[in-house]
Amino acid sequence: MSRRRVTLADLAEAAGVSRTTASLVMTGRGRELRISHDVEQRVLRAAAELGYRPNAVSVGLRTGTSRTIGFVSDTVATSRLAGDMIKGALEAARERGVMLFIGETEGDPELERGLLHAMQDRQVDGLILAAMYTRTIKVPKDVGPAVLLNALPRQASDLPSIVPDEVEAGRSAARVLLEAGHHDGVHLIGAGPGLRNVPPQSVAAVERLMGIREVLGAAGVKIASGRVCADWLPEHGLAATEELLERHLPKALICLNDRLALGAYQALNDAGLSVPGDVSVVSFDDHPLASWMRPKLTSVALPHYELGRRAVEVLFAQMGDKAKPGEVHRVPMPVRHRESVGPPRP
Repeated sequence: MSRRRVTLADLAEAAGVSRTTASLVMTGRGRELRISHDVEQRVLRAAAELGYRPNAVSVGLRTGTSRTIGFVSDTVATSRLAGDMIKGALEAARERGVMLFIGETEGDPELERGLLHAMQDRQVDGLILAAMYTRTIKVPKDVGPAVLLNALPRQASDLPSIVPDEVEAGRSAARVLLEAGHHDGVHLIGAGPGLRNVPPQSVAAVERLMGIREVLGAAGVKIASGRVCADWLPEHGLAATEELLERHLPKALICLNDRLALGAYQALNDAGLSVPGDVSVVSFDDHPLASWMRPKLTSVALPHYELGRRAVEVLFAQMGDKAKPGEVHRVPMPVRHRESVGPPRP
C-alpha cells in the first residue's frame, strides 16, 4: 500500500505553526516576513523528518510558473554523438530546480507542431528548440520564451541562438598546421577551396571554411585544393582522398569532420603514406572514433555539453527579460591535440 503524501497541514501541525507560516518558510520567504529563526528551524526540521515535498502544481498556481522547460529536437535525443547536449541541459535545469521535458520530431514538421502544442498545453515555462547538426530552421510562431540550440533562424527572429563557434574552429585547425610548419601542400577534404564549394545547407562547412581561409590567407598560404563531399561519411572521405592522390602528393589535409578523416586515413594507408610522417591530418568534431584511430586524430571538438548548459542559461535570462533579442551565443570549440600532425616532410 502506497504511503500518503505529507501535506502542508501535516507539516504545520508537526511544527506547531500555522499553515501560512509553514508555507512561507518552505518557499524561502520566512526572513522576509520576519518569522523568527527558531520557528524557521522548527519547520525545516519537521519537513526533513516527515519527508515533506511542496506540491508542484500548487506552487505553480501560486507563482504562475510550472518549473518545467521543454526540449524539442530533431534527432538529438537518440544520437549518441550529441547526447551530451541533453546531459548539459539536464544538469543546468536540475541546478535550478526545474524539470526538462524532452521530445523528438525526427524532422517531421507535423510532429514538431504537435510536440510544441503538447509542451504549451502543459504550460512549460520556456522551450529549447534543438538541432542535431548546426543548420538554419524555420522558427515556429508564438512559441513564447524560447531559444534555438545548434540552430540559427531562417528568417528574422527575436529568439536567441546558441551555436558552436565554427569560424573560430576553422581558425584553430589552420593554426595547428601553421604551428607545425606547414606553409604549402595543404588540401581540404569535404568542402572548399571556395566558400561556395560546400554541401547544401551546411552552416558548419561555410563557417569552418571562413576560419580556415582567413588564417591561412593571413599567413600567405594558398589552399592547394578542396574536394566537396555531399555527405561527410568515411566512404566519401576515402573516395575524395583517392581522387586527390591521383593528382597531388599532399603534405597536410584538413578534413571537415572526423568521419571523412577516417576515410582519408584508409586512402593514405592504401597508398603507402604514413600519418603524420608523410601527411599531417587535422579534423573537426572530436567524434569518439578520433581517439580510436591510429595514430590518434587531432580534432577541434564540438562542445555538446557546454551547448546544452548554455541553452538553459540563456533561456532563463530570456524568461527574466535579461536576454538580448536575436543574440547569437557562440560556444568555443577546443582543440584536442593528438598524434596526427607533425612537421612537413622535407
